[in-house]
Amino acid sequence: MTLSISRRQFIRTTVAAPFVVSSLPRTAWAAAGTMKLAAFADEISPKIDEQIRVCKELGIRFFELRGVAGKNVMDFDDALKNEVRSKLKDNGMGVASIGSPIGKVKITDPWEPYFDKFKRAVELSEFFSAPLIRIFSYFPPAKGQDIREHRDEVMRRMQTKADYMKGHPATLVHENEKDIYGEHGAMDLDILKTVNSPKLRAAFDFANFIVAGDDNLKNWEMLKPYVVHFHIKDCIRATKKIVPAGQGDGNIQVILEDAKNSGYTGFLTLEPHLRVAGKNSGETGPELFKTAADALRGICGKIGIQLS
Repeated sequence: MTLSISRRQFIRTTVAAPFVVSSLPRTAWAAAGTMKLAAFADEISPKIDEQIRVCKELGIRFFELRGVAGKNVMDFDDALKNEVRSKLKDNGMGVASIGSPIGKVKITDPWEPYFDKFKRAVELSEFFSAPLIRIFSYFPPAKGQDIREHRDEVMRRMQTKADYMKGHPATLVHENEKDIYGEHGAMDLDILKTVNSPKLRAAFDFANFIVAGDDNLKNWEMLKPYVVHFHIKDCIRATKKIVPAGQGDGNIQVILEDAKNSGYTGFLTLEPHLRVAGKNSGETGPELFKTAADALRGICGKIGIQLS
């Protein structure tokens, strides 16, 4: 496929916001041609020890931290926060992103209490030295309503969060989730161009765009200057079934090869959803998580991407 921007422009865009790297192994921040493998490890098991064991066996050294012990990361108490951080550090692992549910609420829900929750996600990113925080762009007030009617409020909220991040090291990454404002590529681009902040970038989820009925190649060309993160799961367009990378219609190989050739060296986060694809989490289990990891490694091997 034809590149829409130069390699130099792509690298400059994707590293515009500083990463927090002091607590992570230096070898994890590699040169062009190498990407970092991460996982929503709560899809393996709710137990942190099992999450770590399986990830180590699969050569995954980064978590997109979403859940442990049946609790969402936003609800960790001090004891659980300290336990998770300590065990990850003791096993040579880091946190790529706080897998928060920020923005997965109705656009008409009260703003101030929710903004306080957002600040909690920022605190967690600093506690875990996570360079990224996953966020979303709001559901309509009721099923069947058009979230586009609330565009101004979506932009106000996204702008406020991006502005808040100016005093913090992490970068917000917006995921294209089903039914939110940024579900489709064009609306995702609308957010990113309107807010126009290096503190708000895109997390490109292959399967979610297919579920939405979008063309991933067109979305990639639109969103490429803003993409600093990938969520790896695939989807069969006709059935909406979630499948391992390369077994659906997500064009994962083509897009990752273009990203590599353009200088991308960020995270590829496995979010397989091979058993359960829920609204706020997924379930895959240890065996199927290996299937998902092997599928991604197979793609990366074909196109010369080394995973660290």
